[in-house]
Amino acid sequence: MPAIDDPLPERDRKTAGAALQATLVDLLDLSLVAKQAHWNVYGPRFRSVHVQLDEAATVARNHADTVAERAAALGVSPDGRAGTIAGASGVPAFPPGWTKDSDAVEALVHALSAVTERLRERIVEVGPVDVVTEDLLIGLTSDLENQSWMFQAENRV
Repeated sequence: MPAIDDPLPERDRKTAGAALQATLVDLLDLSLVAKQAHWNVYGPRFRSVHVQLDEAATVARNHADTVAERAAALGVSPDGRAGTIAGASGVPAFPPGWTKDSDAVEALVHALSAVTERLRERIVEVGPVDVVTEDLLIGLTSDLENQSWMFQAENRV
């Protein structure tokens, strides 16, 4: 029995909760990837890419908090532990060490694409059972696709 009563039937709560948990894991990992790139980026566009990576990490962290709080509001305990993130994330791994600015940008494009692709699948799953969670995921996807656009524009000639 959840600690919080919510208006959703148990089956719908489980569907929404699973989507929120998977999203939380992806967002937390995305924020870590962006920070890893932020700390290790070098190159002629260092300053602009460094700042942009920090912005992406902040967007991911802020949305992770919103997603976790939505899960809690539904009576689903959010799990953001390191082991959970490592075992369930759909974000591509980021290489260790110094990373050229153009490579860091490409890595973020791939990471954002992986997360938004998974989010779009979750939107379809959640829509019929919880429009509030669906709306949250739609807004989140829009923000991440905006980040993706900005990173893609960095490497286009």
